[in-house]
Amino acid sequence: MIQSETLELLEWHRLCQHLSTFAATKLGAIASLQLHIPASQAASEQLLDQTKEIYQLESRFTTGLSFEGIQDIGDSLERAERSGILAGDELLAIATTLAGARNLRRVIDNQEDLPILTQLVADLRTYPELEQEIHRCIDERGQVTDRASQKLGEIRTDLRKVRSQITQKLQNILQAKSGAVQEQLITQRGDRFVIPVKAPQKDAIPGIVHDTSTSGATLYVEPNSVVPLGNQLRQTLRKEQVEEEAIRRTLTEQVAAVKPDLERLLAIVTTLDLATARARYSFWLGANPPRLIKREENEIITLRNLRHPLLVWQQHHEQGQPVVPVDLLISPHIRVVTITGPNTGGKTVTLKTLALAALMAKVGLFVPAREPVEIPWFDQVLADIGDEQSLQQSLSTFSGHIRRISRILDALGTGDRELRTGNKEENATLSLNSALSNARCYKSAKPPNALAPQHSALILLDEVGAGTDPVEGSALAIALLQYLANHAQLTIATTHFGELKALKYEDARFENASVEFDESTLSPTYRLLWGIPGRSNALTIARRLGLKPEVVEQAKTQVGGATDEVNQVIAGLEAQRRRQETKAEEAQKLLQQAEKLYKEVSAKAEALQEREKALRADQEVAVQQAIAQAKGEIAQVIRQLQKGTPKAQDAQQATDSLNQIAQKYQPAAPPKPKIGFMPKVGDRVRISQFGQTAEVLTAPDEDGEFSVRFGIMKMTVKLEDIESLDGQKAEPVVKPKPAAAVVTQPDQSVPAIRTSKNTVDLRGKRVADGEIILDKAISEATGPIWIIHGHGTGKLRQGVHAFLQQHPRISNYEPAEQADGGSGVTIAHIK
Repeated sequence: MIQSETLELLEWHRLCQHLSTFAATKLGAIASLQLHIPASQAASEQLLDQTKEIYQLESRFTTGLSFEGIQDIGDSLERAERSGILAGDELLAIATTLAGARNLRRVIDNQEDLPILTQLVADLRTYPELEQEIHRCIDERGQVTDRASQKLGEIRTDLRKVRSQITQKLQNILQAKSGAVQEQLITQRGDRFVIPVKAPQKDAIPGIVHDTSTSGATLYVEPNSVVPLGNQLRQTLRKEQVEEEAIRRTLTEQVAAVKPDLERLLAIVTTLDLATARARYSFWLGANPPRLIKREENEIITLRNLRHPLLVWQQHHEQGQPVVPVDLLISPHIRVVTITGPNTGGKTVTLKTLALAALMAKVGLFVPAREPVEIPWFDQVLADIGDEQSLQQSLSTFSGHIRRISRILDALGTGDRELRTGNKEENATLSLNSALSNARCYKSAKPPNALAPQHSALILLDEVGAGTDPVEGSALAIALLQYLANHAQLTIATTHFGELKALKYEDARFENASVEFDESTLSPTYRLLWGIPGRSNALTIARRLGLKPEVVEQAKTQVGGATDEVNQVIAGLEAQRRRQETKAEEAQKLLQQAEKLYKEVSAKAEALQEREKALRADQEVAVQQAIAQAKGEIAQVIRQLQKGTPKAQDAQQATDSLNQIAQKYQPAAPPKPKIGFMPKVGDRVRISQFGQTAEVLTAPDEDGEFSVRFGIMKMTVKLEDIESLDGQKAEPVVKPKPAAAVVTQPDQSVPAIRTSKNTVDLRGKRVADGEIILDKAISEATGPIWIIHGHGTGKLRQGVHAFLQQHPRISNYEPAEQADGGSGVTIAHIK
């Protein structure tokens, strides 16, 4: 009973309704509305695996998994088993369901990484021969076809022949008795063909009157000459019905023979549709797959940015407010969490959100929270939320809560009920002394974790101990929570009692949480704060709701100084927490920016490395091409020498050709270094500062200093202070620089070879068009390019030079040699 009460309190039926909208078949929608909650963790894990594989499969197809043709054929199977004869449309539904199930199995079998779904459809039998037989005998309208049997084909041929004869005779009568008929029309009344005859002219066409118009002016007469044919038609129609029924009976017997397999097929298809609905609903929620943890192995409940699924639906479909997510991180040793804070602050919504998350994980749904989603498997989810006050049952608010809590304790299998209830509130209330005694007993009995919980249950209590005397209610709440700490896996309770906030500091199994309240706007933020007890803010809320200020101020004087000091301490803790959260958000943003910058720099470095490799490859290709072309030209010179008897003139021409090839393909020799004046011992030099000549006594050292003597004086001078007697300045001494890191640069010694690929012809182009062509050529170039612009008026050349002057990839440009076009061609060098 308490299980169904809890589902009703959590509005589980609404979530099932939302899930059913994602089902593709009628059976899937029914299964969603009557969603079964598994009784074992293994069953829940199997459902989650099904949802994961369907989710993965759906992401591979743009249209998703198709359930086209699958219908609810359960009633038809039952009637077939009871020797009933199925109608044509029922048989057709069975055939389309077989085809749809076969398509589903084919799609799943074609995937390699779906072991759960593959195992599910492994036993699926779709009976293609039965489907083909049904389609042979039943058409798309559900009618038996002529080809169903030879006898039926012959009967229908007779029917068409009789109908043709009747129609022909009636046409003849209409033409012969045109004055007696109301209009030239052949119609039917029942299965008899008739014509409309004017009432006064009924004797003109003797026959059987089958109907009369509303006004009585028209009689629908079957002429006597047609009656025998009409009788024959009726007999033939009866034969047709008998044969059609025989065909449908045969098909029905074939269906009944495989009824168990078809029922198994329906179950498998419904399971697939339900899994697909779970995957699609999870995708719509933006949910993530949960991992079922074991708290006894010190695993933490992790639910970040957890959202209430019904509020998400309300936001998207009913113009609701944006959903504020909550963070739930509960350590494995915590057994009870007390949530405090103001009314309308979101305490009850937090309870329901956690309960729905636990139930969604049990039934194979993803949880609407940020990854990772880690939650235990609870064998029971029990809740006391809301007011169970009832006038008919003589229940007050407090009595209603106590009765429901008693049912929760009974569901835990406690045996002896420590909290008893009665028909009246007086009998339902525990005495103050008993409650306090229980509380003291639990506080002094055993250390934390000494009592392992007997049940893996999640208990949710809203406003525990409320509705009675605050002192007794607080004592009762303490005793109850201490009891649940020993007997339940996890208990979440909301309260306004300040005494419950102190349990955390007496028992390590307890934790405090609170809902945040924004005092600047005097409204709750619906955020959950951990480790900080909340304030009820009743007086602040009362002022915001319009209570007279003098009443609120008088209430403040009744609260007491100690309570005010505690509230101030809590307010300080909340402010400190907000500052820490702000700093954490700023640090997170900086970290994200640093990661983004690192990725950008890494990408640019990789791009530069790739470009360097490409340049090297292009240069190697260019060198190989140049070598090959040079070898070809040298071979041509050799072949010319080998023709006939070589002469001295031929040899000279060959030598000149080889020299030209060498100059063309070999890089120019570096200029020889110019040797400057360097004084030696005994040389005569002139000291510029004094205008005197002197004799060198020592060679210059590494700093360029050496000793000289002029007259009787000796002095030390530097190289830059002297010159030779013929006026040459001394070469300064260059100090060796420390070895720098070797930076690999692209080889720039590739010979500049003009080819069709590095030549751009802009003659006849406008400057604007030429710039576009030139920019593309420069972007693709790996060496110098030859630009043909001609002489003309000179505007194209000026435009080309101006474009090259400002282009970032051009190091310099110069006119080509006279042999290459002179001033009509410009050579641009790439950086």
